[in-house]
Amino acid sequence: MRNAGLGSWPHRRARMAPKREALTYEGVSVSYGALAVRTTRLAWQLRSLGVRHGDRVAYLGPNHPSFVETMFAAHQLGAIFVPLNFRLSPAEIDYQLTDCGASVLVHAPAHVVSHPRAVSLSSYEEFLSLGSAEPLDEPVSVDDVALILYTSGTTGRPKGAMLTHANLLWNTVNLMIGVDLRSDDVVLVTAPLFHVAALTQTLLPSFVKGGHSVITSRWDVAECLSLIEKFGVTWMFGVATMYGDLASAPSWPSADLSSLRVLLCGGAAVPDSLIRSFQDRDLVFCQGYGLTETAPGATFLEAWDSVAHAGSAGPCVFLGDLRLASTGEIEVQGPNVTPGYWNDPAATAAAFTDDGWFRTGDLGRLADGHLYVLDRLKDMYISGGENVYPAEVENAIAAHPDVAEVAVVGVPDERWGEVGRAFVRPHDGVAFDVSALREFLLPRLAKYKIPVHVEVVTSLPRTGSGKVLKPALRRLPL
Repeated sequence: MRNAGLGSWPHRRARMAPKREALTYEGVSVSYGALAVRTTRLAWQLRSLGVRHGDRVAYLGPNHPSFVETMFAAHQLGAIFVPLNFRLSPAEIDYQLTDCGASVLVHAPAHVVSHPRAVSLSSYEEFLSLGSAEPLDEPVSVDDVALILYTSGTTGRPKGAMLTHANLLWNTVNLMIGVDLRSDDVVLVTAPLFHVAALTQTLLPSFVKGGHSVITSRWDVAECLSLIEKFGVTWMFGVATMYGDLASAPSWPSADLSSLRVLLCGGAAVPDSLIRSFQDRDLVFCQGYGLTETAPGATFLEAWDSVAHAGSAGPCVFLGDLRLASTGEIEVQGPNVTPGYWNDPAATAAAFTDDGWFRTGDLGRLADGHLYVLDRLKDMYISGGENVYPAEVENAIAAHPDVAEVAVVGVPDERWGEVGRAFVRPHDGVAFDVSALREFLLPRLAKYKIPVHVEVVTSLPRTGSGKVLKPALRRLPL
């Protein structure tokens, strides 16, 4: 085949196992054979709208099989797929559509958009059915750009991180080195597919192995536990907040989790207390570290190593490498690393060292050959001359039995320069005692690390990808 990229994957997999279930959504399944035909029909229809090699095809909406079909159809044509965060405001979405210059937008009906070539899911099936089933085989190189994924934009305008077909292929290989994936695996895809981890750490590896992906449109604890039991889910990905929701669910103690083999976790540090609650159910996390720009796997902690080194992001993965700069900043190099940012040469140049290593903006330390991510470089603060890493403080506070989640930032202080300010969300129905929290922390943290200010909140502000929006917390008046 002339198409060496992801666009060839549906037909390659269909030739191997055409009747095997590929996707299930809301109780309806589609086989690999049927999926290959549907993506081809859609590719012809996108071509009829003028999409050619290098053009951008955007998608806006919650998880849905049409997301997968649109991505593979775009890649059949050598086009670039741009999944948009449906949680963003209309102004933010318009900016990203304009910035990438999307030729076509496929979108859920709930999203009212202004685009000259928009395809709503309300007419999607009719639109797709009009396409030819004749095979398409456009020439596509593995070095062509496959995805543009916009960063969350917490420090200004979002940047479009480009990932090539080769980046995605090598990330898949890296994951398969660390996880024993099987063709009979059932993966639960509940995190949003516009996020790099859900797309490249669950859906694409499952597709390569011929596994069965069960997709949900949103995160729901009860539905998640039900689907695990109903389909015999063997592996899933989630961020720490999602796993925390599971562990605090009323049905958690009695839930049937016997089918689960692999729990992938990333996006933020996992509190020790949460790690222990899953270990109590004989489940361990395969934790990883990475960014959108690293596709995302930079390091990985395999299941066999996850108890001895719980809390680390593992040793360096097989295909790629990392190093720590003199400041402690983690730098990454490898075939999974982005070539740069869409139409932004200045940002691309700033993201790489003179010798070609990608600057992550994260602080880390190496111990026993394992990477421990301390915090974002910009989140560390200095109190009385001592470096304080909010992630460490958050981990200690999260161990308190009344705490559901917490975020810590540094704020100005006349005496110490900066001190900690903690925003604590207690478990529902708990009357939280701030003074008791300080007593709880005294044997666990040095005094200069214990937050001077503690705010009890009902929620934390988050970016579209679910990360706590710390700049917004810093701006709040004391």
